[in-house]
Amino acid sequence: MDILHLIDRLEEIVSEGRRVPVGGGVVVSRQKMIELIDRMRVAVPREVYEARDVLEEKDAAIAEGRRQAQDLLSRAHEELESRLSETEVVRAAHEHSRQLTLDAERRVRELLQAAEEQARQRLDEAQGQSRREMTEADAYALQTLRKLEEQLEGFLSTVRNGVDALEQRAADRPRG
Repeated sequence: MDILHLIDRLEEIVSEGRRVPVGGGVVVSRQKMIELIDRMRVAVPREVYEARDVLEEKDAAIAEGRRQAQDLLSRAHEELESRLSETEVVRAAHEHSRQLTLDAERRVRELLQAAEEQARQRLDEAQGQSRREMTEADAYALQTLRKLEEQLEGFLSTVRNGVDALEQRAADRPRG
């Protein structure tokens, strides 16, 4: 549902509300307002939720990469210790351990870089969409408030004219 449509609906609910005699307030239906707020929450751009998911995926990928690296290092150390008796085997184990460590570190860097890039991209998209929608909402709200201001100025003018007319009528009556 379009967020601007929901703002229109909010304005309708306020317009339909009963005016409070003192203070210029309005009483509106609590249930209608809660339902509208729920709809507005649903109308939040999916990119915002997706950006949050990407950040969570990034954290999970980093944790998984670290776990895998730790597993690889543990296995390399175990393998190294089991082959200490032979020199050639020891050298091979060292080399294998080093290669496993390098591979694990490279994989972690790649996963981290990919996750960060994806998160950055989705966040940029979500921020752009959010800015566009906020600009549209601000423009609509400003337009609506200006219309309301014009109406209120008209009402105020009518009230002033009525007061002036009643004061004039009272001043024109003979006192007696």
